[in-house]
Amino acid sequence: MELTLIQKIAIYALPVIFAITVHEAAHGYVARYFGDMTADKQGRITLNPLNHIDPIGTILVPALTMMLGGILFGWAKPVPVDFGKLRNPKRNMLWVAAAGPASNLVMAILWALVYGFSVHAPAAFVTPLGFMAQAGVMINVVLLVLNLLPLPPLDGGRIAVSLLPNHLAYQFSRLERFGFIILIVLLFTGVLAQIMMPLIRGMLWLIGVITG
Repeated sequence: MELTLIQKIAIYALPVIFAITVHEAAHGYVARYFGDMTADKQGRITLNPLNHIDPIGTILVPALTMMLGGILFGWAKPVPVDFGKLRNPKRNMLWVAAAGPASNLVMAILWALVYGFSVHAPAAFVTPLGFMAQAGVMINVVLLVLNLLPLPPLDGGRIAVSLLPNHLAYQFSRLERFGFIILIVLLFTGVLAQIMMPLIRGMLWLIGVITG
């Protein structure tokens, strides 16, 4: 079934908003747990999507990538984290960074369960709910894989900084100022898709195994 652009937006809107909002809020919750109250004081530890939406990254770019095809790409306003205020900055950084992708994994599993339930929904809801659940799985898996790439300022880059010895971590962290440019270049040259697609397929298989 070929979906129109309006149908795609209707199906993808809720999963995209949930995926990005919960991802960012998860960073804030874990940062607060480990002692950094920055996000809490700025009102960013919330599931209200309006506090996390970036007009370009959350709306315009995903819409464009949806129209052009390929990997759905986007971002939200990053939750502010002052790693220096964490009780153990280098060690706690790993858990703060991992919280976002972990939330996407949980949401992908939940959407997969919704997909299994959709066949038992009232007839009028079977098809739209099934499409939305598939979109929810894919969006969260893409965000999970993308954010775990070892490139600062992505979560995977921060996890790598946390795990590397101090002298290597410092050198690696200096890539952060170029990280977004590198990511955009990889996206538009098609290299990003080549890196991510095998990982996405592997994660989809794993979720299929988990949800039966």
